[in-house]
Amino acid sequence: MPDRDSLKFYTSESVSEGHPDKLADFISDSILDEFLRQEPTARVAVETLLTTGMAVVAGEVTAATAHVDVQRVVREAVKQVGYTRAHYGFDAEYSAVLVALHEQSPDIAGGVNFSEEWRGMSEEQRALPENAHSLTGAGDQGLMFGYASDETPELMPLPISLAHKLTRRLAELRKAGTLPYLRPDAKAQVTVVRDGEIGAERDLWVDTVVISTQHDEDVSQATIKADLEDHVIRAVIPAEYLRPETKLFINPSGKFVIGGPHGDTGLTGRKIIVDTYGGAVPHGGGAFSGKDPTKVDRSAAYYARYIAKNIVAARLARRALVEVAYAIGRASPVSLRVESYGSGKVSDGALAGLVGRLFDARPQAIIRQLDLLRPLYARTAAYGHFGRPEFPWEQTDRVDALREAAGQMTSAQPTADALG
Repeated sequence: MPDRDSLKFYTSESVSEGHPDKLADFISDSILDEFLRQEPTARVAVETLLTTGMAVVAGEVTAATAHVDVQRVVREAVKQVGYTRAHYGFDAEYSAVLVALHEQSPDIAGGVNFSEEWRGMSEEQRALPENAHSLTGAGDQGLMFGYASDETPELMPLPISLAHKLTRRLAELRKAGTLPYLRPDAKAQVTVVRDGEIGAERDLWVDTVVISTQHDEDVSQATIKADLEDHVIRAVIPAEYLRPETKLFINPSGKFVIGGPHGDTGLTGRKIIVDTYGGAVPHGGGAFSGKDPTKVDRSAAYYARYIAKNIVAARLARRALVEVAYAIGRASPVSLRVESYGSGKVSDGALAGLVGRLFDARPQAIIRQLDLLRPLYARTAAYGHFGRPEFPWEQTDRVDALREAAGQMTSAQPTADALG
């Protein structure tokens, strides 16, 4: 039995696409996608509020040619998630949809359209290759974090990875009709225990699984518990992580019939920890959904993940945290930091130097490198924005460049051999 003083507990949660906050995210991102489909350079910042029988869409949109039927987009998004019955208290057909959109503030737009650096340049300076991505300024100030860890194949923290797989599995079983009594709203939480530090643990297992799922009135809790243990928990979590002492709490409140926006108000941007790394690392506080990529809350967080994942994929560190910060209206970040938690093959300062040389974190460069002016955002709204190979910020196409540059940096030291 391991010494309890050496045990470390790590907990993360996920929520399903039918959770009211995630439904709000999905609606906001569906609206964003439709604007980008019609006009890739549209500026969009859309928030959604959901409650019993009503959706309210508000925010700022600047578009020259796009004409989006917002009501239609909202209803299609709600239908896609599965709110199709009036007795749920919120549904695609009968719930009211209120829309209050106006143009982006010209004060903000001025700094985004022409960055402070660009405004201070001569025409000759603007024509220089190094200034090609200096036109666009950051849409806001703030700090963003990206993270990667080699504890899972997708280079994500294990607890959030397992929690997302549980909620995704619930949705799959509901939509396939395998467990027809399931309703759209659900949550999952996983506690992982490590005997030792991440990457150097002597033992690793799942201590606790919590699942709360909305269900029909006429199904017993005994049936739900048996089905979810068999079809969800044991189907998702590898057997080596489950022990006789692993605690399973399934619908611990005893009943979950009333759910979705009828049970709790939903709001865009209220699940930022679910969206990212499950609390494993800091969060800058900015939400993602409903925002076009000139908003660095979103695009720079994606880029920071891209950087961190490439560092870990290059085996320059087992864990990597990348922090980047901006001033509104400026193109270049005001700071960039890399932390490897002692796992780096080179120093954290050296890693930051490599990143500064090989990655361009100006907003216009991020948008171009990751091809972000396209309708890909509705797919991000549930089950996490990271660790999913379909998204461009999950590419590991900078591994060779990082390894080569690190090898040159340490060519005279034994560390260089460790990079091979």
